[in-house]
Amino acid sequence: MDIGLSQDQELFRATTQRFLETECPVTRVRDLQHDASGFDPRYWRAGAELGWTSLLVSESDGGGSISGDGIADLKIVAEEMGRLVSPGPLIPINIVASTLSARGTKEQRAILLPGILDGSTIATWAHAEVGMRWDASRIATVITAIDGGLFLTGEKIHVEFGAQADYLLVTARLGEEIIQLVIDAHLPGVVVTPVDTIDLVRRFSTIRFEGVKVDASMFIGDSDLTSSDIDRQLMIGVLLQCAETCGSMQKVLDFTLEYLSDRFLFGRALASYQALKHRCADWRMKLEACHSITTDASHALSTSASNAPELVSAAKSYVGSISTELIQDCVQLHGGIGVTWEHDIHLYLRRATLNRGMYGSPVEHRERIADFLNLSKKATVRS
Repeated sequence: MDIGLSQDQELFRATTQRFLETECPVTRVRDLQHDASGFDPRYWRAGAELGWTSLLVSESDGGGSISGDGIADLKIVAEEMGRLVSPGPLIPINIVASTLSARGTKEQRAILLPGILDGSTIATWAHAEVGMRWDASRIATVITAIDGGLFLTGEKIHVEFGAQADYLLVTARLGEEIIQLVIDAHLPGVVVTPVDTIDLVRRFSTIRFEGVKVDASMFIGDSDLTSSDIDRQLMIGVLLQCAETCGSMQKVLDFTLEYLSDRFLFGRALASYQALKHRCADWRMKLEACHSITTDASHALSTSASNAPELVSAAKSYVGSISTELIQDCVQLHGGIGVTWEHDIHLYLRRATLNRGMYGSPVEHRERIADFLNLSKKATVRS
């Protein structure tokens, strides 16, 4: 498989990199620590103009990709944002936009997609619940028919940029069926509670639905396909998250190697000591493996390959585990300066640690792989 970037993709990568370095360098990320939104709306609208919100949307709906492979193009944006621990709702916006483009009614697409594509509307995925492990089998949020009306009741956790969202893509039960619907985040009965996270600019909320009145026009897609839609939404989230984490690891290892080359001990650069060379070489190999499995998962997801769920979970399992280990060791290689607030490395460790648990932990994704391969059933039979 050819994993090189085309000329158009390389130009897109370079343009995104220059934009982020100019408009939102790491110093700006620090400034946004106490900002309620965690990102500048003008910055996000400018990113939307570059195509960040439209790559998974069909051309007929106003979207379009750079190379014909929207997943691969969006992966480029995620990697570049990871290099600068950039802010913004890249992942949830694209989950919602791709779902609307693929499953939304003509009216839903006409009302919601223009604002999402130009960056003026924020939409997010309200799916996770306590104890459900990111799948749909334990959804407790329900839609109940009362006196001829439909009312949404339940609670969602880990809703990224929930307090900043204009619209929510919600998973719920309607009788025996699992459905998805898009609702206005400001409807009566929608109670949003921001929660603190270790990342300086990523914002999350818990959202309660206290008898929110809904109607069938808000439903999205066919209930028979909801399970597969949710699986794809999760895979998009995991894939982009892995790409972002790879970008973060790449940046951390790069500036760690630069530090070891510039720092001298007993008249020699730290980079010249064999023990440190071996440690860095080991991390370089593991980082390349992270890039490889993420690229392979991206290709499988783009082509709807039958093994895409396994590869995406394999990517999350490996990247999620390696990322925090690599960055923690780079902290040690920096010595005392690595544990100060002034050094940027803790920003990357915060992002990698948050990503490790979001959309399922490495352990959960290894369990998913076992389920895909029927290993759990085989182990039960043998026991």
